[in-house]
Amino acid sequence: MSDLEIAKKIELKHITTIAQKLGLKADDIEMYGKYKAKLPLAKIDLKKAAASNLILVTAISPTPAGEGKTTMSIGLSEGLNQLGKKTVVVLREPSLGPVFGIKGGATGGGYSQVLPMEDINLHFTGDFSAIEKAHNLLSAVIDNNIQSRTNSLGIDARTVTWKRVMDMNDRSLRNIVIGLGGTTSGVPRETGFDITAASEIMAILCLANDMEDLKKRMGAIFIGYTMDRKPVYARELKVEGAMAALLKDAIKPNLVQTIEGNPAIIHGGPFANIAQGTNSVIATRMGMTLGDYTVTEAGFGADLGAEKFLDIKCQSAGLSPKAVVITTTIRALKYHGGADLKSLTEPNVDALLKGIPNLEKHLENVRQFNIIPIIAINRFVTDSDEEIAAIEAFAKKNNVRVALAEVWEKGGKGALDLARQVVEVVGSGESNFKPLYSWDMDMTSKIETIATKIYGAKSVDYSAVARKNLRTITALGLDHLPVCIAKTQKSLSDDPTLIGRPRDFTITIREIEIAAGAGFVVPITGDMMRMPGLPAHPASENINIDNEGNITGLF
Repeated sequence: MSDLEIAKKIELKHITTIAQKLGLKADDIEMYGKYKAKLPLAKIDLKKAAASNLILVTAISPTPAGEGKTTMSIGLSEGLNQLGKKTVVVLREPSLGPVFGIKGGATGGGYSQVLPMEDINLHFTGDFSAIEKAHNLLSAVIDNNIQSRTNSLGIDARTVTWKRVMDMNDRSLRNIVIGLGGTTSGVPRETGFDITAASEIMAILCLANDMEDLKKRMGAIFIGYTMDRKPVYARELKVEGAMAALLKDAIKPNLVQTIEGNPAIIHGGPFANIAQGTNSVIATRMGMTLGDYTVTEAGFGADLGAEKFLDIKCQSAGLSPKAVVITTTIRALKYHGGADLKSLTEPNVDALLKGIPNLEKHLENVRQFNIIPIIAINRFVTDSDEEIAAIEAFAKKNNVRVALAEVWEKGGKGALDLARQVVEVVGSGESNFKPLYSWDMDMTSKIETIATKIYGAKSVDYSAVARKNLRTITALGLDHLPVCIAKTQKSLSDDPTLIGRPRDFTITIREIEIAAGAGFVVPITGDMMRMPGLPAHPASENINIDNEGNITGLF
């Protein structure tokens, strides 16, 4: 059966039943129908959260289809619950871009899914829509102020860096001209659209501690300059209050359930290749308040989501993971060993062994944060025993924990070995998280630390635009911010064609965007775009709905 067919065969429990597992009453939650609810921020208890065990799930560098981090996270949480550990899985919300694009949905797969699958993958509780509206309200206010004769800040339209957003892959909107049509239609200028997952409002929502912090961060958004070169921030437009009002429900994390009827919290959805790639601080703290174990994931490989989770989110929120699970697939290792994408289902131990260095580098990356890694082999039906044995032999030789996880086929039962190993690592107390770099380092040192220590680059090259951006950052007094590098997920380098474990390469920083409200800067490498495009045959071609409201084609 397909993931959607499996999901439809599950008899969902009422969301109040799921809440009861977390010690919450019906009046403690805000229901969105029978199977979804919002959790009030007042339920967060920082003392309880500090006593919880946080587990991060990441992956090796993926194939275009991804390697199943969400599936692994859900399966691991089911396995921990089967072991009697009160566990909550905390995930990101899917973006409609990938849902209708190339990757499909993001609710897990097989017997390791969060439900209701169709709702979560589509509009869910409206969080993305609210983020989009708050972002575009600021866009409208900026252009209105430029147009205004009586309430003008004197903004130089040529310096405005704030774009608009929408939650869809649409490459034709990357670069546009607005304000055409005469003097009553605004001031003509070049701008563009980013996807909502790349919005600074999304990043702010996912790093904010509460509503006051949310408003403060949104007020700190850097807009551009006045005609006499004074910096302009969103607070000067007096718009952060209205933006926050649009986010009054979106700031609350969402409660749903897994296939096995365990609680799952889903909130926020920044991509890891162009943003920080992790769910909200609020959702993570909520999970840690309500559970003894909290399993969360960070997008793409450990060079992207995990690095940003650890260096930005954990430092910002004071979090300290006890273990890191590295989701590994045989197909990805063969891909990084040079096997053609079309042949990844065919047994090929030689290609797998050639791809092992990619896994090796991600293990090194996790260890640099002084956290114990565990290899989780996400088993596919086409994997051979010889290929599995090759990974296990590598792990044994290098004294690394490894577990075969059959979470797609068996749910929590298929993750029991992995769950036991996670419990052992947590109990050992061996992990003692330390960040890769200090935020007080100068900006180029922070960028180069990530490029050399995490990606394995030899050096970093800056374009003329990037060097100008660095001077702007210094002039604005923002050198103390961490960095959130936008880089391809297909390679450890900034060149997607360099698979495996490339060495002696140079990372090129094309430009650096300022996300002062979110509290980081975004160095953009290579050809990275913050508005993706659709493939030749998007997933939307297979999605349909009948007269009874039954959806087909989601995966």
